[in-house]
Amino acid sequence: MGEYRYFLGVDVGSVSTNIVLMSPDNTLKEALYMRTQGRPMQTIQEGIKLLRSKMRASDEIIGVGTTGSARQLAATLLGADVVKNEITAHAVAASRVNPDVQTILEIGGQDSKIIILRDGVAADFAMNTVCAAGTGSFLDQQAARLGIRIEEFGPLALQAKHPVQIAGRCSVFAESDMIHKQQLGHSLPDILAGLCQAMVRNYLNNVGKNKDIRGPIFFQGGVAANPGICKAFEDELGQPVIVPEHYSVMGALGAAYLAQEKVGMQVKAQTNFRGLQLGETQFQARSFECSGCANRCEVVEIQQEGIKLARWGDRCGKWSISTTTSADSDLAEYNGKQLGA
Repeated sequence: MGEYRYFLGVDVGSVSTNIVLMSPDNTLKEALYMRTQGRPMQTIQEGIKLLRSKMRASDEIIGVGTTGSARQLAATLLGADVVKNEITAHAVAASRVNPDVQTILEIGGQDSKIIILRDGVAADFAMNTVCAAGTGSFLDQQAARLGIRIEEFGPLALQAKHPVQIAGRCSVFAESDMIHKQQLGHSLPDILAGLCQAMVRNYLNNVGKNKDIRGPIFFQGGVAANPGICKAFEDELGQPVIVPEHYSVMGALGAAYLAQEKVGMQVKAQTNFRGLQLGETQFQARSFECSGCANRCEVVEIQQEGIKLARWGDRCGKWSISTTTSADSDLAEYNGKQLGA
């Protein structure tokens, strides 16, 4: 047994991959924020390599939880003990940090969500994944267009004297409106503050529509680093908005808490974790279309050095199995099924 034991939480999203290492007493030992860049498998492996370089030989991972849009992929690569959606992970993390929290505002790179908590349980939620307006990627884009670093966006917005009105319901219209306001001669801080207000109004009118928003309110996700957005939320809601210490990795932290609950602290508890050496392991992904019925499901398969780990994507369960069949024999199995064998 290692001298130090930890729970691993991994949150793989479209923009960022977050990895945390949490001790049994809930102390966060490591927190990694990495850009996914459309390469979730490679990013997970790079994160494990980096984590391994920060750990001592005596350190031991005794439980693993995954969440995020690529949670199933992460679970397959890592050998997760628990796999949960982002709603559950964020709710668990927030309620562990502050058991009294009743509302979670979460804005990430390409989506946003609101979670209503009552007595530590998610009672209601809503997500917006249709348009990028009001998300981190849109803010990044506008900061780049204006020639400022994203870290400067919020502080500049706080300097506004007279925030302008910006159309925030659509990213295209918002950008056009910002350009128009610049051409009229409005100051940069006033334009940025106006954009923050427009984004918050859009969020509350869509994601937060008809939601019973009560305090304490937590603001989580990468966009919570922007004080301009935080102030706009406080102005619209008329109450304080709390940005927790680990706001950017709350999903991963929630996954670590869930792993802690799943595995427990028993000496004989077993984890499915594949080990820190998986950073050097060769993984392959392939996909194929099943022609067994009119659904024509796209099936994804993950292999580890020629050995199949998992498959998913089919609706009927025909392919969704996890075995140690070799890639060659599995291909023969696939061909046989396609031919009606």
